[in-house]
Amino acid sequence: MVARTRFDADPCPVARSVNAIGDWWSLLIVRDAFDGSRRFGEFHRSLGIAKNILAARLRTLEEAGVLHGVPAPDGGSHREYLLTDRGRALFPVIVALRQWGEEQCFTPGEEHSRLLDRRSGRALRRLETRAADGRLVGPQDTVVEKVHQPDGAVTERP
Repeated sequence: MVARTRFDADPCPVARSVNAIGDWWSLLIVRDAFDGSRRFGEFHRSLGIAKNILAARLRTLEEAGVLHGVPAPDGGSHREYLLTDRGRALFPVIVALRQWGEEQCFTPGEEHSRLLDRRSGRALRRLETRAADGRLVGPQDTVVEKVHQPDGAVTERP
């Protein structure tokens, strides 16, 4: 088995984020946690993931501070996995992936799940990226300020 490349010390925020939650199973576990899944069995039924892979991903998400495993409130032997503040901060990421998927991965008129505002029952407004002054910005309007190491190497990727 090939060792996974780690980005623990990478100066790029994207690399460090991917390090913590960058595989599809982890993102789907986080999605399900937002949808109310708490127990191992609930994640397993929803995802159809192998139990050993699910256990490894839950452990990784706990180590990354995204989920917190606690004893079940009913006193049973199982644990429940709750989103931490760090995990709840992933909500805009999940919404962005959902909105991108709605636009890019479905044919017009194809049925798909929808994320609705609980209070109004309506779909959410499209996420927008804005500058500090409120302007809408796109990739052409931004630049990454890279970190240069003493040896002159550029250590952040775009």
